[in-house]
Amino acid sequence: MLIATNEPWATYHVRPLLAEAERRGWQLTQVVPDKSRIKPGDPVPTATPRTAPAADLLVVAGADDWPVEVAGRFPKLPLTASELAYLGPRQAVGAQKLRPRLRKITAASPAAADAFAGYLGTARGTVTVVGSPQTDDLPERVPEPGLVLVLTSVTRPDSTGEAAPGTALLLAAAEKLRTAGKRIMVGLHPRENPALWARYEISQVPSLNASARAEATIGIPGTVFPLIAAVGTPLVGCTDPALKVPDHLLKVCSSTIDDAALAVSAVANARLPASETLRDSIGPVGESAARLLDIWSRAARGDVT
Repeated sequence: MLIATNEPWATYHVRPLLAEAERRGWQLTQVVPDKSRIKPGDPVPTATPRTAPAADLLVVAGADDWPVEVAGRFPKLPLTASELAYLGPRQAVGAQKLRPRLRKITAASPAAADAFAGYLGTARGTVTVVGSPQTDDLPERVPEPGLVLVLTSVTRPDSTGEAAPGTALLLAAAEKLRTAGKRIMVGLHPRENPALWARYEISQVPSLNASARAEATIGIPGTVFPLIAAVGTPLVGCTDPALKVPDHLLKVCSSTIDDAALAVSAVANARLPASETLRDSIGPVGESAARLLDIWSRAARGDVT
């Protein structure tokens, strides 16, 4: 299976699928423009379009320039689309080029399926809900009193990160919480600038695992938000007018803030949303990687939605 994502060199979306692929004897290869940004020892196999192995299926995890280009490089491969990271409901420019070839479409949850259908410009009924592979092995929640997990977003394109939407608000909120006596642990986005957060404790484990130790999580809403809600940790979202966040990521938040002065009270009062909201935003929990790879297998064999 070849995989192309909207973040051409970001292999972390594919990593949760490796164990199930290995169990089946499959090889997953992420197609990248070049190897310049692939870290030594990255467990996800990568290849350029010229060096990619023969494959049975191409999976696109979005419809930005790179997945569309890769799809054009492999015009005879069966094609499927899978939502491996959150995408908004506005139709992508490249979606019309992919739609005629798509055999299957998958998303993590009912809410994510609605957004992904809008993103691809297709009907909601064409999207199969499979859950998120990252929920297949959720940590047990054992919250530590006073510990707050701060979740960053990515701070590009600005070289310092300070220009990224929401970053200044989140930095100020973290400091308000520290001043109020909270212990701050930071879960860095894989492409975040760590220098911005050097004064705080940086989590040495993935944010999903770290969230099991926290009383609450505060951050810029992203793909991991529903997963943390699945752990049972309440969330507070930091929003900015320049951020385009899908509704299903906001709905798992206990509240959202646009002023750092609200951070302390928001965290103190953080609660999980109603169970129906959780089901809609998280999707099925357990064996999600197996469900996803089952869909890919059927697409490779010729099944069409």
